[in-house]
Amino acid sequence: MAQTMTKTASYAAKKEKAPLEPFTFQRRDLRPHDVKIDILYCGVCHSDLHIVKNEWKNTVYPVVPGHEIIGRVSEVGNQVKAFKVGQIVAVGCLVDSCRDCPDCHENLEQYCDGLVLTYNGKDKIDGTTTYGGYSTNIVVDEKFVLRVPEEFKEKDLPAVAPLLCAGITTYSPLRHWKVGKDSRVGVAGIGGLGHMAIKLAHAMGAHVVVFTSSESKIPDAKKLGADEVVVTKKPEALKKFTGSLDFIINTIAASHNLDDYLTLLKRDGTMCLLGAPEHPHSGPSVRQLIFKRRQLAGSLIGGLKETQEMLDFCAKKGVLAEIELIPIQKINEAYERMLKNDVKYRFVIDISTLPREKID
Repeated sequence: MAQTMTKTASYAAKKEKAPLEPFTFQRRDLRPHDVKIDILYCGVCHSDLHIVKNEWKNTVYPVVPGHEIIGRVSEVGNQVKAFKVGQIVAVGCLVDSCRDCPDCHENLEQYCDGLVLTYNGKDKIDGTTTYGGYSTNIVVDEKFVLRVPEEFKEKDLPAVAPLLCAGITTYSPLRHWKVGKDSRVGVAGIGGLGHMAIKLAHAMGAHVVVFTSSESKIPDAKKLGADEVVVTKKPEALKKFTGSLDFIINTIAASHNLDDYLTLLKRDGTMCLLGAPEHPHSGPSVRQLIFKRRQLAGSLIGGLKETQEMLDFCAKKGVLAEIELIPIQKINEAYERMLKNDVKYRFVIDISTLPREKID
């Protein structure tokens, strides 16, 4: 009798401007250091939408998005020592890197020129395109698998998923610029990234000032941990904070005048950009930088070591993303709502709603 083989069910965009639809494929056989993970939940990142729509002009179709993955180990390679079957684990934005450059040696794999993205990347060994977490399972080298702390209960797991991108993207710059209890931190924008920046900066003990264009978000910002909320549609409101902030984490994805925020920094203050706008920002003017020795910087995600540190920190402090859990069948609707900023603050897919397929 023929052996029954389980295929991987997923949702994929099969061409540019096409909606996501059911797609089946076969994951690779386990290599000695591989971990096979049955996916439970996958967060929906704005990057998913950009890549599905080929807005960054590098999409390889079909594309299976998803890089905020929570799942259970179902099988391990014969040389895996760090993980065991049944363990709850996570996978973020990376599934490999060159492992031999200065960035990799310093646990900064996110800056490695040979990094392999969780989806729409190219496997270093067989050259195949990587497929992400909008699927029933994934196979990842153990070095790029993260431990989900036991402090997170089963009910928490959907809200842990966005920590793998939105969480680490905001945690990494906060840690790099040494935000702590004596820091005055500004957060520009309240979305998937911004809401995590507020929660994390608050958990680190900082005084958090949130800048939003929407007056309706004031209650939410305070609930998330903001000490003060500024509505940016009122220019006079910004002036009150001139020269008062140590650090600003700017999550706004639309182009805007950076000088409006740079002027809020103290001497030696830094503004870190996380949002990637379609069109260039206006500013900064050189005067805004040189007269107070201010810095304008950017940051990506984090390396594997820092991402594990972030998960442990969030478990200890009880930090979770604010989410809306959806079935996979509503993913195209979710994308449309994301374009309208109609989500508080991150969609997460319940992968149990994705039908499994078997072939003989």
